Amino acid sequence: MIRALVTWMDERLGGAPFLRNALKKAFPDHWSFMLGEVAMYCFIFIIASGTYLTFFFHPSDARVVYNGTAIPSLRGRTMSDAYASVLKLSFETQAGLVIRQAHHWCANVFAAAIVTHMSRIYFTGAFRKPREINWVIGLTLLLLVIGDGFTGYSLPGDALSGAGLKIAQSIALSIPVIGGWVAFLAFGGNVPSAETTNRLFAIHILFIPLLLGALIAAHLAVLWRQKHTQFPGENRRENNVVGSPLWPNYTVRSVALMLATFGLLLLLGGLVEINPVWLYGPYDPWTVSSPAQPDWYVGWLDGSLRLGPRLALRVGGHTITALFWAGAALPGCIFALIYAWPWIERRLQPDEREHELLDVPWANPLRTATGVAVLTFVALLLFAGSDDVQARLTHISVQQITWAYRIAVWVLPPLAFALAWRVCRELQARHAYEEDHPPRVVLVRTDEGGYDEEPVPVP
Repeated sequence: MIRALVTWMDERLGGAPFLRNALKKAFPDHWSFMLGEVAMYCFIFIIASGTYLTFFFHPSDARVVYNGTAIPSLRGRTMSDAYASVLKLSFETQAGLVIRQAHHWCANVFAAAIVTHMSRIYFTGAFRKPREINWVIGLTLLLLVIGDGFTGYSLPGDALSGAGLKIAQSIALSIPVIGGWVAFLAFGGNVPSAETTNRLFAIHILFIPLLLGALIAAHLAVLWRQKHTQFPGENRRENNVVGSPLWPNYTVRSVALMLATFGLLLLLGGLVEINPVWLYGPYDPWTVSSPAQPDWYVGWLDGSLRLGPRLALRVGGHTITALFWAGAALPGCIFALIYAWPWIERRLQPDEREHELLDVPWANPLRTATGVAVLTFVALLLFAGSDDVQARLTHISVQQITWAYRIAVWVLPPLAFALAWRVCRELQARHAYEEDHPPRVVLVRTDEGGYDEEPVPVP
């Protein structure tokens, strides 16, 4: 059947030579190369599940009275049509709650897969020449996923999403000069407004998915043209790729991973509750739900706002509020550093060669230590985003916990840098010693009267 299909396509499009070569393309066998595919399959799942949800969701801020029977405590309350439709979707629609929760879980797994994938690329040096383009594309994909996730869980109109939108609008307004325009473009004026949900819905289901699809296609095209990197090993050189062919080995493995990803997301959607909007109630400007927290990929921004300095400046007739430093300037600096790292490293460690073989992380102490320090810093911000929950569980005041995190973000990242640097140098010394002192063997008499070789461990 496959041969007949290929012959039919070749007679009309002449694509058999390309397809034949494509099916023989080698893919590395190391498990870490599958992390990017997990992200791609999350994109497919999120589009499919989101398409189902659009049939039932009403992107409207019109006020309605809830008359459903699923949540008696909300019956008779005035709420947005969007929130009422989410309640109906969750409790009165076939498979609605499973798909909605799986869709939400997919956003979290999608972002986690990209972060893990980019961490593998960073710590192994896969971003070096000639792959700087894919580094920029991958980081832009992460930003788009964060934006799509935020706009998605801001749609229901519950108390949690409403409070998050108010914070996001305040951060946008804090940007000097262009802040008002940015806030109006994204939210249609004050939050909530008659245009807020409509604009977020268009951004969530149209603009960002189109950009994600285009960038994923560009990422795969660049990857196909440049071929995969690979870890050093036997018969592996800068000018070859050792691994499994696309067909049938890698295809079977990849399809199995896709099905496993879909199955795990559906299991999470059916068994693990996430974002129970019916517990928060409809959004009112004077209510803020607690101890509910935002999703992890924006939780670190929440932590930044909680730890940021209370500093306002007046510059050139414009007021720069405290929100700007923690909500816009700090995240902007972090992502600017990550975007520019391939060129920063090339300046600090001059190297104009093209690299097809990967590094082990300890081979480059500066890169590894910097990555560990940045991850430590962002992790502390993420934990700080739940300081109120920690205060509730530990019976320590929120102010004390906040000040502990404010000190930790200055102390722990440099300590993590120094520790990672030292570990890398020790591993380098260990590797050099093993190369200078190859393992020896001794002859040992066996019980049968023969002789066998036993290795002597390197001290």
